[in-house]
Amino acid sequence: MGLGTAGIVLPSLPAFSRTVSPEQLLEPGLDVAIKKRLADAAMNAAKSKGATYTDVRIGRYLNQYVITREDKVQNIVNTESYGVGVRVIADGCWGFAAVVDAKSEAETAKAAETAVAIARANAKLMKEPVQLAPQKGFGEVSWKAPIKRNAFEVPIKEKVDLLLGVNDAALKNGANFVNSVLFMVNEQKYFASTDGTYADQDIHRIWPIFDVTAIDPKTGKFETRNALSAPMGMGYEYLQSNPADKVTGITTRYNKGYDMLEDVTAAAKQARAKHKAKSVEAGKYDLVLDPSHLWLTIHESVGHPLELDRVLGYEANFAGTSFATLDKWKSKDFNYGSKQVNLIADKTQVGSLGAVGYDDEGVKTQKWDLVRNGTLVNYQAIRDQAHIINEDHSQGCCYADSWSSVQFQRMANVSLEAGKTPLSVANMIKDVKKGIYIIGDGSFSIDQQRYNFQFGGQLFYEIKDGQIVGMLKDVAYQSNTQEFWNSCVQVCDASDYRLGGSFFDGKGQPPQSSAVSHGSSTTRFNGVNVINTARKI
Repeated sequence: MGLGTAGIVLPSLPAFSRTVSPEQLLEPGLDVAIKKRLADAAMNAAKSKGATYTDVRIGRYLNQYVITREDKVQNIVNTESYGVGVRVIADGCWGFAAVVDAKSEAETAKAAETAVAIARANAKLMKEPVQLAPQKGFGEVSWKAPIKRNAFEVPIKEKVDLLLGVNDAALKNGANFVNSVLFMVNEQKYFASTDGTYADQDIHRIWPIFDVTAIDPKTGKFETRNALSAPMGMGYEYLQSNPADKVTGITTRYNKGYDMLEDVTAAAKQARAKHKAKSVEAGKYDLVLDPSHLWLTIHESVGHPLELDRVLGYEANFAGTSFATLDKWKSKDFNYGSKQVNLIADKTQVGSLGAVGYDDEGVKTQKWDLVRNGTLVNYQAIRDQAHIINEDHSQGCCYADSWSSVQFQRMANVSLEAGKTPLSVANMIKDVKKGIYIIGDGSFSIDQQRYNFQFGGQLFYEIKDGQIVGMLKDVAYQSNTQEFWNSCVQVCDASDYRLGGSFFDGKGQPPQSSAVSHGSSTTRFNGVNVINTARKI
């Protein structure tokens, strides 16, 4: 539930989304001066009713999906959602209200008054008042994603031609079925608060994805391979790959640009090759994990358990709380992983899904350590949590997926730092006696404390005495978070570093989705338990 596959099944849209034309996606939103007047009206109304703090989020959320299958366009969907959300503190308690399509100051003022009334009603149940970390105001500021080509400006025909070309390449190279999708997002977000920040932001994201299926005519069995693309905080330039960004190997891999045609051609051949792959023998193996696979393990075993609200037990939806409790952090010597493991949170990383200038509390985004040299050193926290871990500031990871949703603590981009010593994937594999090279993410399972887990993948290759000797199938590995990260022995250098991620990280009740990236270089883990997942009939 926490992670979806973009567009093959249409994901949930922001609240109150309306269908629009492609041309309407390019129409300008409200002028910044009008947004400021709407926000000021809300803040003044909240103050007059006794609020001690107010923030206002004015959001316009644009989405486009182009969905195809084989030689047909199945759907083209364009949506827009616009509204205003007002959050206040009154009598020491949070209150929130939102209004759709707000155009007048009277509407935003009314929402603010409602938020104050809700806060005061809830305050009767509060045991202690909300404690916000200090936050200076930045005045009137703006931030724009550094895109080179706005995906919404690209003609629909160009996108359709790309996807149908992708499908045709898959069918010509051995696939029996193929779906392909382009999913594009533009968030136009305005934030204002009584701390004195007025931040106008323009955020772009894109995800090209496909799924190919190859059927064995003799047995009727099928094998699949999904795209190895990463969703990115980029424009349409992501689909105009630069050959210098590719790394040659068993499968084409990408850094800044993605060649969808090349990937789908390889995918069709690999899906067919899976029919002849050897079923894995269960046992202990050294694993060489490609970034297209490792991002998901980072997400589940590091990103989620180091969210402070999960650590505190405030949040338990979507697979629970966290084993990484405060006592482990307070000890200052909790061994999360080996000395090679350095895990960081970063909301500033260019091209990542989580990159913004200011979070949804008006905090300037930043980069910080979570695990340094294997030791747990910090969590992910927002303004009303910071004091719990003795921080005098928020780390800037507050987010709401819509103007109509209450913002709360969400995962930053959490990544494994590249190794400092020069090391290529080929040289890493040369030292492996008995191992498996895993590429692409697959199914997974993790327990309620984010500790015991199992992960699959897309492609598996057997390594014997430093050589790749053939394809495997039916592979999954099992471990627990601490044991797994302590088995990390090598990380390739920065030349191999790449991002993975998801548009649909689920959390909360009612649920919200956020977009988040996770980077790494290819990494080796020794002595990991591998099981055979084949069904025994």
